[in-house]
Amino acid sequence: MGKLSGIKVIDLSVFLPGPMMTVMIADQGAEVIKIEPATGDPAREQAPFEAGQSIWFRNLNRGKKSIVLDLKSEQGKDRLWDLIDGADVFVEGFRPGVMQRLGFDYAAVSARNPRIVYCSISAFGQTGTMAHHPAHDMATQALAGFMSVNDGRDGVPVVPGAPSADMAAGLTALSATLMALIGREQTGRGDYIDCAMFDSLLPWCAHTAGSAIAGGDAPVSAKQRSLGGAAFYQVYATSDGKHIVLGGRELKFAENLLGALGRRDLIEYVTREAGEQDELIAFLRGIFGGKSRDEWVAWFADKDVAFAPVLDFREALHQPNISERGLWIEHDKAHHIAPAIRFASEQWLPSNAPELNADG
Repeated sequence: MGKLSGIKVIDLSVFLPGPMMTVMIADQGAEVIKIEPATGDPAREQAPFEAGQSIWFRNLNRGKKSIVLDLKSEQGKDRLWDLIDGADVFVEGFRPGVMQRLGFDYAAVSARNPRIVYCSISAFGQTGTMAHHPAHDMATQALAGFMSVNDGRDGVPVVPGAPSADMAAGLTALSATLMALIGREQTGRGDYIDCAMFDSLLPWCAHTAGSAIAGGDAPVSAKQRSLGGAAFYQVYATSDGKHIVLGGRELKFAENLLGALGRRDLIEYVTREAGEQDELIAFLRGIFGGKSRDEWVAWFADKDVAFAPVLDFREALHQPNISERGLWIEHDKAHHIAPAIRFASEQWLPSNAPELNADG
C-alpha cells in the first residue's frame, strides 16, 4: 500500500517528461496503465540494456501496466473509453491538437468522466504562437534563455548535461496533478492542466536572471555569482586532468580555506562583486593545479569548506552515501535509481517494468 493506492492513471506519454511524472505516481502505489502504439514507447529501444530491457525505459516505467491500442480504430477508442470511465488521471504528451482529432480532448473526456484530472504535457503549451513548434529539451532550454549561460570560459554554449526542461515539466505536472486531486475532494470535479516544458523551466532563472526579469540586461556568466564569476562558486582543474569545485560563497568558507593556505590577505576579494574576483580565481587555479583531485579530497577532509570533487556517474554511484541511503538498487538482476520521494512508514522496492502489451 502506497500513498496513492486506489488512484488510477491513464498514461499516453512516451520518452521522458510524462513517463517521469507517472513513474513517481506508480512508485507510490497508483495503478498506471501505459497506453502504447504497436511499436511501443521509443524509449524501449534506447541502449544500453540490462536484463532484457532498456535501462532508461525500466527506470521510467517500472510498476506500470502496458496496453497496446490503435487509437485510430473504433475498437481501440472503445477500449480507451472503458479505461477512462474508471480513471482518476489522464496524461498525454502529444503535440497540441492531436487529442482533439482523436476525440479524446479534455472537453470530451471530462464530459464522460467529470472527476478526471487531465494533464497535457508539451514543449510550449496548448496555446500561443509557439504551440505547434517542435522541440525537445535542448531547444526549449535555448529558447528559455538557459543555454546562453550554459557556457564555458569562451562564452560558447555547450550541450546541457541534464534535461532540465523535461524534468521541470515532469515535476510541475506531478505537482499540478496532485493539487487537482486534492481540490477534487472539495469540488467533486477534476480539472485540466496545460503543462509546458518552457513554462515549467522559466521560473528556474529567478536567482540568475534578475536583471533581465526586471527589464534590464541579460546575465553574463563570467559576471554572475552563481554562473562563474565568483571564486568560491567555481570549477578548478587539478594536476591529473580532473576537477574540483568550490560550492559555497559564505565568508566563513573563504576564511577557512584561505587561512589554511596562508593567504588571508585575499579574503577581501570574496566580498567584491562577481566578475571582480579574477585575482583570487587565478590564485586558486594555480594552487589547485598543483595536486591531483584525490590529493585535494584528502586535504579538504578536515576543513569546513563547501568543496567537492567532480565525479563521473560511475564514481558517483559508488559513493558510500549512495548505499547508505539506498539510492541505487539491484532488483531482479536490474539496477534502479530509487525515487527521491520515500516515506519513513513505508519500505520501497522497485517493481518490474511491463513488456509491451503485457496487460492487453
